[in-house]
Amino acid sequence: MEPQAALTAHADGSEESRAGRKNAAYPEIRAFARRHGRLTAMARLEGKNAIVTGGAGGIGRAIALAFAREGAKVAVLDVKEELLAEAGRAGEGALVPMRCDVTDRAAVLDAVDGFADEAGGLDILVNNAVYFHYAPLVDMAEDTVHRMLDVGLKGTFWATQAATPHLIARGGGSVLNLSSVAVSFSIKNAAVYTSIKGAIDAFTRQQAVELAPHGIRVNALAPGPVSTPGSNSVIDEAGWASRRARTPLQRIADPEEIGAAAVYLASDDARTIAGVTLKIDGALTIAGP
Repeated sequence: MEPQAALTAHADGSEESRAGRKNAAYPEIRAFARRHGRLTAMARLEGKNAIVTGGAGGIGRAIALAFAREGAKVAVLDVKEELLAEAGRAGEGALVPMRCDVTDRAAVLDAVDGFADEAGGLDILVNNAVYFHYAPLVDMAEDTVHRMLDVGLKGTFWATQAATPHLIARGGGSVLNLSSVAVSFSIKNAAVYTSIKGAIDAFTRQQAVELAPHGIRVNALAPGPVSTPGSNSVIDEAGWASRRARTPLQRIADPEEIGAAAVYLASDDARTIAGVTLKIDGALTIAGP
C-alpha cells in the first residue's frame, strides 16, 4: 500500500502527493525500498541524500543498505573497486558507488560536491572509513601510523569539511562518525587505533556544538565486536566465543544492527539527539572486558 501523503494543488488544477513528487527523480530508490518491504508511511529517510565513506563493505555497506531500505539515495565512497562493484549490485541501483580516497582532501571535496549537485543536495554524512593495524606501538612503522591517521582521522575531517556547506544549505542534517568501544578500555596492541577513535569521540562532541546552530546533528556510533568479513579474517571461532562470553548479552552484533542504529540517529526520530556516542556492545563497556 502506498504511504498516505498530503496533496498539493497545481495551477492547472491537478493534484499530486508531496511524497511522490519528492522521490519522482529516484524510481530506483522506491523500487529497492518496495522490494525489501520498507517503503511505507514509516520510511524514515525517504527523499534524503546520504554519503557513506568506507561504505563498500562491512559495517559501511550495512549502513548504506539500511539507508536505502528507508528510502534514501546513498553514495558509497571507497577505494576498493571490487567491493564498490559488489555494493552497487547489492543496492540494485539504490546505491551510487564512487571511488574516492578520503586521504586526498581535493578528491573528497570533488566527490561530495559532485554527488550533492547531482542529487539535489545532501542530508546525511557517515564517516566510516578506517584503516587499522594492530601491533605494539614500538613496532609500528611510521608509514602505517600515517596511513591510519590519514584515513581514520583526517579523512573524517575532510569529509565533514566537504559536507557541511551542503548540510547548511539544506537547513540542517545529520553527521554520524564511527567510534569504537575500544575508547573505553585497553585493547592489546591497539594504541594508535584507540587514540584515533578517542579523537573521533572528541571531534563528535566539538562538532555537535559547533554545527547545532545550523540544524546539523553530529553523533557517533561505537560498536563492540561485530561479525564482518574483515573481522572474520583475523578472529577465529575461539576468538568469537571468547568475546561472546565476555559480553553480558552473550551475543555478537551483526552489521545490520549497526545499520539500524545509524538509521535511527540519521532520522527525524532522533531530532533532539546531538553530541552522543551510542554504544552498541551488549553492555560490554559497562561490564568491563
